Amino acid sequence: MSIRAVVWDVDDTLFDYTTADREGMRGHLVAEGLLEGYGTAERALDRWREVTDLQWARFSAGEITFEGQRRDRVRVFLDRPELTDAEADDWFRSYLTHYEAAWALFPDVLPALDALAASHRHAVLSNSSIHVQDHKLRVLGVHDRFETILCAAELGVSKPEAAAFLAACDALELAPHQVAYVGDHPEIDGRGAADAGLLSVWIDRYGGTATVEVPPGRHRIATLAELPAILGADTRFGAPSTFG
Repeated sequence: MSIRAVVWDVDDTLFDYTTADREGMRGHLVAEGLLEGYGTAERALDRWREVTDLQWARFSAGEITFEGQRRDRVRVFLDRPELTDAEADDWFRSYLTHYEAAWALFPDVLPALDALAASHRHAVLSNSSIHVQDHKLRVLGVHDRFETILCAAELGVSKPEAAAFLAACDALELAPHQVAYVGDHPEIDGRGAADAGLLSVWIDRYGGTATVEVPPGRHRIATLAELPAILGADTRFGAPSTFG
């Protein structure tokens, strides 16, 4: 049976999270007068991403709340475990001001959504929270492109668990084999979707993992221009795979 719907990851799939996060933190550290304390800007930004990944893993494993991972990101990054929740929240909100100023979609997103608008239904499944992603998609101007937006914080289960992907299929009232999932992480998105029975499409935007072997039945693309061909969409938009 043909693919009838596409479920999308958000960060680093539709939304250029990596650039926004790094530019936002750079601006925030400059404003706070903290940048020099890390030696170089790159060292500070790499440390922030390292801390973010660690705390996000704790949230994904159910060890901490969404708000808790934000607060602990601040405490660990600043090496100030004594910060109260209110103090950590204030620091993070200041960072968000700079972060949101750098928000942008990847250039291939709107052409892909336009090309697939008539042929496929669309939804979002994210390991974030609905408060964050609903706001983000509205600011980016694509919220109305999606029938439903599901997030781990509210679902109580996160990718790569099959239950997260199946919840998206249930919301669309489609069987897993009728749904494609597009995400940027080869394991959390790629393997998770495939194991749940969805058509798995991993978008490897930065090419840094070109040596990762993609098992049969899964797809790796470098740009969303390749997606319509994989879905069999009747559209002139598309490009041959750059990965062969």
